[in-house]
Amino acid sequence: MAVVTITVNGRLYEIACDDSQTARVQELGGEVDSRAQTLLKQLGNVPDARLLVMVGLMFADELSEMREQLKRAGDDVAAAAEGDQRLAEGVENLAGRIEAIAERLERS
Repeated sequence: MAVVTITVNGRLYEIACDDSQTARVQELGGEVDSRAQTLLKQLGNVPDARLLVMVGLMFADELSEMREQLKRAGDDVAAAAEGDQRLAEGVENLAGRIEAIAERLERS
């Protein structure tokens, strides 16, 4: 198990993770610090605990929005698949009618 040190608002935090995840944890730590710095520019000095809660809320809000977008995209895919199925059934029905007409023409 690896230990990664990340910096958030000038404070060091040691985070344990899988050896294969060190770069990812550092990247995510950088994202947390970036969001913290953005908030600090907007709000001024905020206690670390409150700052981290606010950053967590920002991420939770984004995650919630992305879940909604994913659900809508899934609904769109389902609707498209249903439309494709109806179209395929219509084409099949039309092909059957064309075959029936062709048979009648051959008998004539």
